[in-house]
Amino acid sequence: MDSVTATVPRPRYANVAAQTRTFWALTVAGFRRYSTYRQATIAGAFTNTVFGFLRSYVLLAVAAGAGTATVAGYDPARLASYVWFGQGLLAVVLLWGWTDLAQRISTGDVVADLLRPVNPVTNYLATDLGRAGHAVLTRLVPPVVVGPLFFPIYLPHRWPTWPLFVLSVVLAVVLCFGCRFLVNASAYWLLDVRGPMILWTLLSGVLGGLYFPLRFLPDWVVGPLWLLTPLPSLFQAPLDVLVEVDPTARQAGLIAVQAAWVLVVLSLCRLVQRRAERKLVVQGG
Repeated sequence: MDSVTATVPRPRYANVAAQTRTFWALTVAGFRRYSTYRQATIAGAFTNTVFGFLRSYVLLAVAAGAGTATVAGYDPARLASYVWFGQGLLAVVLLWGWTDLAQRISTGDVVADLLRPVNPVTNYLATDLGRAGHAVLTRLVPPVVVGPLFFPIYLPHRWPTWPLFVLSVVLAVVLCFGCRFLVNASAYWLLDVRGPMILWTLLSGVLGGLYFPLRFLPDWVVGPLWLLTPLPSLFQAPLDVLVEVDPTARQAGLIAVQAAWVLVVLSLCRLVQRRAERKLVVQGG
């Protein structure tokens, strides 16, 4: 017998095309939603660009102080690319700043999400992909255009790198959404997610590769991070693919690790959502 949850029975679509149209419509709606925040978008792009200068000078000073041509496989041009593309990807991947689900849980508005014929994980994922698409056009482009005007940057020399980079970014967006969904979903049990959100903000930035390349850390630290946590796959992986610090085979290996974590985290999101719905039934909705 199927378990009873707080969500109304969802119709079984006759074909994949119907599911695809629904998902696409939600994605487009997400793109349109974020396209309305024009002033916030301009301010965010400006802020990311300013911090690009600060981070570039800091990392280039570290490289110069090392007294070698490369540091952990990064030469100055690769470090500059790491910074400027990273500043652009920050808003695309969106490590923090999303609390929509947690707020709807605390206010009780999540009941409306549970009554829709679309799984909440699918609904929020589609919306987030639309947000990411908008961020690619408005938040990724400005730092990538400004950076090369002031710093020599490294662009891929191997043609497979560009499609691998695009794939890696898409996986990073989906994976980061899954992690943020789990942090937000803790509100089903905690109601107040400020604690988990602060912990997520600290860990995702430091261990995700936002502030510095993780290759600067000892190998005995980096290895377990890649294999035991999804954090390096959020930010470090696409940037490592872009600057070609590894051969093509290892780039593909990084993407395979990302894909594995995407499957694990999205499956966990579905499981947590089902458990949360059962909890809501026990509490009376």
